[in-house]
Amino acid sequence: MISDQIAASIKSALAAADLPLPDRGIEVIAAKNRDHGDWQTNVAMALAKTVGARPSEIAQRIINVLELSPPPHVERVEIAGPGFLNFFLSPTWLHDVLAEVVAAGENFGHGKMYAGTRINLEFVSSNPTGPLHAGGGRWVAVGDAIANLLAAQGAEVHREYYLNDAGTQLQVFAASLYCRYSGEELPTNGYQGEYLIEMASRMRAELGNDVSIEQALDWGYADVVRQLRDDLARIGVHFDTWFSERLLHERGDVADVLGKLTEDGHTFDKDGALWLGSEALGDQRDRVLVRNDGTTTYLANDLAYHRDKLRRGFDHLIDIWGADHHGQVKSLQVGMCALGYGSPTEPEPEILLGQMVKLQRGGELVRLSKRAGDVITLSDILDEVDPDVARLTFLLQGIDTAQTFDLDVVTAQSIENPVYYVQYAHARVASIGRRAAEAGIKREELARVDRSLLTHERELDLLRSLAEYPEILSRAAELRAPHRVSTWVRDFASRLHGFYRDCRVIGEDEALTQARLWLTEACRIGLADALGLLGVSAPDRMERTDEMREPDGGDL
Repeated sequence: MISDQIAASIKSALAAADLPLPDRGIEVIAAKNRDHGDWQTNVAMALAKTVGARPSEIAQRIINVLELSPPPHVERVEIAGPGFLNFFLSPTWLHDVLAEVVAAGENFGHGKMYAGTRINLEFVSSNPTGPLHAGGGRWVAVGDAIANLLAAQGAEVHREYYLNDAGTQLQVFAASLYCRYSGEELPTNGYQGEYLIEMASRMRAELGNDVSIEQALDWGYADVVRQLRDDLARIGVHFDTWFSERLLHERGDVADVLGKLTEDGHTFDKDGALWLGSEALGDQRDRVLVRNDGTTTYLANDLAYHRDKLRRGFDHLIDIWGADHHGQVKSLQVGMCALGYGSPTEPEPEILLGQMVKLQRGGELVRLSKRAGDVITLSDILDEVDPDVARLTFLLQGIDTAQTFDLDVVTAQSIENPVYYVQYAHARVASIGRRAAEAGIKREELARVDRSLLTHERELDLLRSLAEYPEILSRAAELRAPHRVSTWVRDFASRLHGFYRDCRVIGEDEALTQARLWLTEACRIGLADALGLLGVSAPDRMERTDEMREPDGGDL
């Protein structure tokens, strides 16, 4: 990539100018403002304190060397602001980008940041007491997209669902289901969701009229897990492992962890309970592991569970939790450190905290609770909304920000919907290829095509965006931020629609036609890959609805 070439030239220039490398290396980033060139670096400012000179003086020393041996495609280098180095390149660098995209094909933009690393990614993992509610769809989309991004950087990713099936909530659920089945009054604090009425009816049809509460527990648990699998499959998510919390207790894993912590002096007894001395390990306070009634806490169970993951051979663990569990993060990490896993600077597991989703319909918020009667499930959403629309909508924002999922907007099959806008861009690219084939035009070998004909600003904009794509992917994977890819996709679709409007691909100039056909192929590669990583399909055709107004004119 050109940014790597520029960074290498700067490194050589620093050595020639008798200047050290910055502690954090040389960062070359795409300029956000075209007036500031194509690429820029703050290397001079990063060295100012170390060298003891003004950034502008350091920048000039670097330029003096670069002028003798400029990086490929660089026309000039300017000093801007407090000491930025701005690199202005000829369009030839973008023509090379086109060749790089085509050569890489479906692997364009992918890297090796996590090559050889086995990562266990746990997400969703709601209690098996009912169908997955619509708000949980965000964790589905985000978790699966993060897994795809990590895999695109070389990681071996294992998707895992943790079934919290050893606590009292499952007993309350079974009692609630049995009451719906038998017609008895619901228990105090029981589950009141209407889904239980439908489940009870199906249980009667399958098991008959003489079901015990134990049978209701077993049948209800299995039925909920089946529903979860089916709903997740509808949105394109499949887990490699469904791990039962009960297994930890049956095998004695929890007891073994408690014994290990006690043996190593990390626990103490107080008020009839067993405590983890987590404050001494860096937590805000000590935490209970075993209550005075003899039951273990979530922390004790989680320590056994995450130890089991690492014992299965994973190099790194990532969990996605709701932000309301932020107070439990440090407790788990210091407990794992006490067990000999991770460290204060590199804790295990890595935990991503996300805000929940608010659903809105008709301008009013829809309240969600498995125990309340008014529950909108993920399945309900998918009955109304295409899975692609649901996934990309959940991925439009970072999970650390609150999100409102407007059912009226996402169910509107119009081009104003960002999902259709992006997919329409891919369909347009595909339509160009079909029209070329219908006209008997075949793409020549890229080596014989005159890429220098691509000089229109719309064409160069597309190539600049493709040039940024590998960095977008690596940063999105590193920061666990798939919304960065969503942002790139929307911006790229906008540029593609503008190109479609202003640049006729199939025209009388055969050489230009060939160059633009290869440009559209590069666009197809980049757009299809980005959508695939987000878990969204890239359709070759799209049926118009009465609501669908085409962006920027033109036809498919």
